[in-house]
Amino acid sequence: MTEPATLLTKQGHACVRLYKEGRTLVIDPGGFTEPGAAHGADALLVTHEHPDHFDEGHLRAVLDTNPAAELWTLRAVADQLAPAYPGRVHTVGHGDRFEAAGFDVQVHGELHAVIHPDIPRVTNVGYLIDDSLFHPGDNLTVPGVPVETLLVPLQAPWSKFSEIVDYIREVAPRTVHDVHDGLLSDNAFPIYGRMLGPTGPGIGDAERRRLLPGESTTV
Repeated sequence: MTEPATLLTKQGHACVRLYKEGRTLVIDPGGFTEPGAAHGADALLVTHEHPDHFDEGHLRAVLDTNPAAELWTLRAVADQLAPAYPGRVHTVGHGDRFEAAGFDVQVHGELHAVIHPDIPRVTNVGYLIDDSLFHPGDNLTVPGVPVETLLVPLQAPWSKFSEIVDYIREVAPRTVHDVHDGLLSDNAFPIYGRMLGPTGPGIGDAERRRLLPGESTTV
């Protein structure tokens, strides 16, 4: 039986919307995400507590508007919202598996990437959706299973370009989509495009695609 297609919509920075069979899952609506990006979500996932991934106002707006909406996230975020939404905020960690809005979700990873040795590391998890699409949050987590679509943190204070290339090579997805790009100017995107394209060092057989905020594709 053929799996139903999922519509992937890029939102600002690290946020994406996934739509399948009439239900919507939103990952990481943060401070750089457009107002309303999570509106209408049936389920929410948050990878970690940093404000570019976790905006309490975005989450409360969804949970207040839709009494059936639920949130899955790690303890640092869950503890801030669970008292106001009993039974609707779920704490997850590495190795967990659950269903959210009709999507199968597996949790991979435990810690945020090292920004600097003097900065304490917070917890961070990545989400593998329907055994196909992986959002790593803020670490270059390799889930250790086949990945069709990889959402790659294109730029961050904790990464460098060579690490991004090696990460894509190791995960070996069929398709790569940029996320975590909210700190880049328009001048940067053609450069990243060349470096991650056929004139760059090479990312294996993966096809890199860039969606602008609000643009969609099927995965």
